[in-house]
Amino acid sequence: QATLVESGGGLVQAGDSLRLSCTASDRTVSRYVMAWFRQAPGKEREFVAGISWSDFTLHADSLKGRFTISRGNAKNTVYLQMNSLKPEDTAVYYCAARSVDKISIDKSDFGSWGQGTQVTVSS
Repeated sequence: QATLVESGGGLVQAGDSLRLSCTASDRTVSRYVMAWFRQAPGKEREFVAGISWSDFTLHADSLKGRFTISRGNAKNTVYLQMNSLKPEDTAVYYCAARSVDKISIDKSDFGSWGQGTQVTVSS
């Protein structure tokens, strides 16, 4: 299992943008599916976006057009660009990885998780 470290969270106003980063300790994750999930207080952890090793991407329908997942050139870093943020986007955002090259929206399919980064959007 890879060690994942997220960064880039913070407190922003509605309409602002943020870019989250997730760096894996092991470059073999370039062959992994990487994903972002989020968990708001009192809610289940939900899928945000995922990217395969061949850079195929999948985004949650409700977030399409505002959130974009991508990989860095080194392949062991994944980004989540979040635009036009809304108060309902407030959550802890988690990076996850699975060693099977198939994107899944099910959190139980991911064996490696970061510690999470808090995103708070004020109205």
